[in-house]
Amino acid sequence: MSDPPVQSVLRALSILKELNRQRSTTVEELYRATGLPKPTIMRLLNTLTVAGLATKASRGLGYQVTSDVLSLSAGYHGGPLVAEAGRPWAADLTRRLRWPAAIAVLDGARMAISVSTIADSAVSPFHSTVGSHLSLVTRALGRAYLAWCPDAERRILLRMLAASADPEDTPPNLERVIRGIVAIARQQGYAQRDPKVEPRSSDTVAVPISLGGSVAGTIGLSYFRSAVNHRVLTEELVPALKEASREIVVSMERLQRGAEPP
Repeated sequence: MSDPPVQSVLRALSILKELNRQRSTTVEELYRATGLPKPTIMRLLNTLTVAGLATKASRGLGYQVTSDVLSLSAGYHGGPLVAEAGRPWAADLTRRLRWPAAIAVLDGARMAISVSTIADSAVSPFHSTVGSHLSLVTRALGRAYLAWCPDAERRILLRMLAASADPEDTPPNLERVIRGIVAIARQQGYAQRDPKVEPRSSDTVAVPISLGGSVAGTIGLSYFRSAVNHRVLTEELVPALKEASREIVVSMERLQRGAEPP
């Protein structure tokens, strides 16, 4: 870039992203998340409010985004094939099982969530996850990718993870940790989130979406630990995820041939 970025715009976008992650966010929470001075945060919130993208939450407890933020994505028509093919199957999972589903694709050495049904679930542990980037090492959607991607790709990802500044990506004895993740996931037939990372009240289970000898993405369900025991996990959630994964592959192949999905 020949010109430096406009810092005020970057700050406003960082505030908007943080607002989008929670139903309601206080100035103190925005301060902790962004590190921006509180007077700056207040000016940016006022600007976003005037623009119609933010508003004070009910009873004045913090700020929240407005429905106008949806207009910011109106011109976006892209997205990976797996997201286009998988969106209806993710919605079907949530309709039947109630828990929110997500589809993620590899982005560098992270998994980027491209589809989420949180808005369709009344029992979601999260508020918003689309666009979030998750660790391959600690998160279920990432572990499912690591466990089933080709060996050569995993070796490349290992080198990328070793260079990461994120502590979730670089536990002690990284190579041994990844070998353990792969072995356990393959033995179980599914991957789960590291129980030591937040939020600990919930968990995610994920399986790969495999196409043509590679992993096109991963699909998972998130749930409260207190509501899902091992039997429900292995007899209801995992089989439903694997079925959805197979159907997504069929839809992807159909789309690749230029046919409309069912």
